[in-house]
Amino acid sequence: MCAYVLVAEDDQKQAELARRYLEREGHEVVVVADGRAALEQIRQRPPALLVLDVMMPKVDGLDVCRILRRESDLPVLMLTARSTEDDLLLGLDLGADDYMTKPYSPRELVARARSLLRRGQRTQADPVLRVGAVHVDPVRHEVRSDGRLVDCTPGEFQLLQAMAAQPARAFTRDQLLGYLHGFDRYITNRTVDVHIMNLRRKIEPNPRKPARLVTVYGIGYKLVEESPRVT
Repeated sequence: MCAYVLVAEDDQKQAELARRYLEREGHEVVVVADGRAALEQIRQRPPALLVLDVMMPKVDGLDVCRILRRESDLPVLMLTARSTEDDLLLGLDLGADDYMTKPYSPRELVARARSLLRRGQRTQADPVLRVGAVHVDPVRHEVRSDGRLVDCTPGEFQLLQAMAAQPARAFTRDQLLGYLHGFDRYITNRTVDVHIMNLRRKIEPNPRKPARLVTVYGIGYKLVEESPRVT
């Protein structure tokens, strides 16, 4: 099974070792050297597996995992030089699916990656996110509203995908801004409002009376199956 794997590792030798063995397995591998770049890459193009080093600059692996688990069920294999039980439990508590300590066997890395990819394939047989009449397909990068294909910009798609993954959750503007890095050159809270307005024109039966992409006053927005309230 070939897949797209993202390796987040700031040690160049370790990163190249992981890349070489994973590519030998037939996978497409992209390497980034810090946590911020890992999050940006994931938001632009979600991989099938993230191989994540704990000790990285800008944003460390634990924070990457913490942020990622609010956005995605992407399988995560953590790598670390820390080997205490507390470190292991912390990584797993934050949502890592597996954990390897350095130095590790590259063949074992490949075997564990294979296992996580198989598990992910079983659990993501139908990746379409459905919130009432709004369907978001991250694989095909498609949005449908009432069965009709909707044309979205990359930023609009990213916001809608994030909200569809957690229906009825109220997102603040600042939280939604985090999904736009890499899609909008100049982003402000006003950018979020513009995207929401445009999305409402595309997915709402009546954009002037939103019943799906609704306002949560004093907080931000949420995506719901249907709302009888006028917002």
